[in-house]
Amino acid sequence: MIPEYREKFNREWTPASYRRLASELESTAGTPIGFRCLETPVFLPRQLIDKMVRYGRELYAQLASNAEYRKASETTVPPRYNVPHQPEHPVFLQADFGLIEAPDGSLEPKLVEIQGFPSIYAFQSEMAVVYERTFRLREQYDSGLSYLLDGLTETGFRDLMSRAILGDHAPEQVVLLEINPFKQKTLCDFLATRRLLGLKIAPVTEVKKRGRKLFFEDVEIKRIYNRVIVDELVQKNTELQFNLTDDIDVEWAGHPNWFFRLSKFSLPWFEHPCVPQTWFLHQLDELPNNLEAYVLKPLYSFAGRGVTIAPSRAEIQAIPQEQRPNYILQERMNFVPTIRTPEGMTKVEVRIMYIRDGDEYRAVTTVIRTGRGKMMGVDFNRNLTWVGASAGFFPAL
Repeated sequence: MIPEYREKFNREWTPASYRRLASELESTAGTPIGFRCLETPVFLPRQLIDKMVRYGRELYAQLASNAEYRKASETTVPPRYNVPHQPEHPVFLQADFGLIEAPDGSLEPKLVEIQGFPSIYAFQSEMAVVYERTFRLREQYDSGLSYLLDGLTETGFRDLMSRAILGDHAPEQVVLLEINPFKQKTLCDFLATRRLLGLKIAPVTEVKKRGRKLFFEDVEIKRIYNRVIVDELVQKNTELQFNLTDDIDVEWAGHPNWFFRLSKFSLPWFEHPCVPQTWFLHQLDELPNNLEAYVLKPLYSFAGRGVTIAPSRAEIQAIPQEQRPNYILQERMNFVPTIRTPEGMTKVEVRIMYIRDGDEYRAVTTVIRTGRGKMMGVDFNRNLTWVGASAGFFPAL
């Protein structure tokens, strides 16, 4: 999206450079990477990235100041997963944007989703360093190129991650909690987090409770970096040795309740130019006539599962009434392909990742997903090249 950089990169790219990138990424990760990585970094204009950063903060500020929303969002947390001691704000905030073409021909961000659940902070940083080193980005393109936002340095990023995840505790008493972490596609991020901060990676089934305390490998857990996706707990019928609803003496870095409260459930509440028109399905008295211009989404799903583009009237009517509060109908955005590749134009989705630091959200870095299929998920872009995950770079402040 910075044309001169894109043209130069495509002109000089070779298959050997991609093989070198893939090898370096896997070597750095210390494990096979569970998703495809793109052949190129993504060059983002400063004005565009700044607008997305600002939009994400504005969106959360709308929700935080809306008492009706805050009360309604509390009801989204299922009683059996309603964890005590919920903080007023989530520690981690993600805002995903696609790009449309504005009337003047410029690119305009439109919100895809907002989340209060951690993303791949640590590995995304490592990934960016590998892209930068492999393709000599600062040497070949711009010495001021950066993958970190908000004026952060690599040291500042590590310090912010440490404050958010470790708090005031020793790393050996902090765990990254997941259901089956060593079998997840995001294992590369779990390992990167361990390298960055020195914490332990704990399968949730191996955590034990004694009184009001939790233990892993006979060491008391003082703080949990929560990566457990509750949907997966339910799907796998996972049995724990403690209840999430127990009043236990532990701190949460990423409280589980925000997985529900800040999610697709938030979309109908926004009044912002970057948010497509969205309704809860059960609140629609009459369906639009042009359903081909809409997308039907379940509130809680991952990697595009359950999303129906251009749903038919019959598909919507087949959803039981009691299930309709769990769906939204959203105006379909015509996200435009913006990255020129040897395989054709490719669409990009940009996730702005924030961490709460005191009373504000610091924008940290981006997660980039690209694709030429219907959606960005791996399942929609199988057997394609010049698609996948990447690192975003932009001229520094």
